Amino acid sequence: MELSQRRAALVRRLHKRKGRSREGAVLVEGVRTVREVLDAGIQPRFAIASTGLDQTEGGAELRRRLTGVVGDVVDVADDELTGLAGTETPQGVLLVCDEPNDPVEAVLPGPVLLLDAVQDPGNVGTLIRSAVAFGFTGVLVADGSADPWSPKAVRSSTGSSFRIPVVGLHLTEALASLRGAAVSIWAADADGVAADTVRAGPDRGQGYCLAVGNEGRGIRSELREAARTIVKVDMRGPVESLNAAVAGSILMHAMTSPGGGPS
Repeated sequence: MELSQRRAALVRRLHKRKGRSREGAVLVEGVRTVREVLDAGIQPRFAIASTGLDQTEGGAELRRRLTGVVGDVVDVADDELTGLAGTETPQGVLLVCDEPNDPVEAVLPGPVLLLDAVQDPGNVGTLIRSAVAFGFTGVLVADGSADPWSPKAVRSSTGSSFRIPVVGLHLTEALASLRGAAVSIWAADADGVAADTVRAGPDRGQGYCLAVGNEGRGIRSELREAARTIVKVDMRGPVESLNAAVAGSILMHAMTSPGGGPS
């Protein structure tokens, strides 16, 4: 099946936040990410594959799987797919999927990850993937953050965004929802207490939230005021700070590991 001009125009629109919002769709790129999305049980609108996908055993297997699942795989030349993709060296496959639209109630009571104006889409995607890895129930993405459904964020999550409720909202709405569900907030910041010292034994029956702030400014004042505790990663080497995604992932592990976390 050849790629129609209508579908090509749709794919190009999905590189922009405005286009994704208008279309209610997400662009997924790369063999591993596409495989993860299919493993999550997502039914794509359609798939685009180039001849380059068939050059590896894994790529050829993925094409067969796409044909069985999607039933609507559009074949294009390698250079045509390069013009549609968001990377310089695409892996020969794109998916167009519906953008999930989960309510905030699907996230609560937690554990919840709150992203407060995290601006780098790579950090957003990595933090979402870590939230899935450490058993968090959802992610709240506050205003000022990168769009979690941008192609780069979805690639950075390796498709894990489709395995967990991801809800975008204003910070004031997020705080109101957390208060209404009696969720305690633990905010990450350099002036907090070391996460390794938070070892009094969490009450797993009660919800809690880890908030990760902006890469440069940290958490906003209203979030700081709402937080029960400010926590940090205790660093022993001569390093001033950690990448937001690295620090957030370490804290998520500390909060959910046996003997650690909120109490």
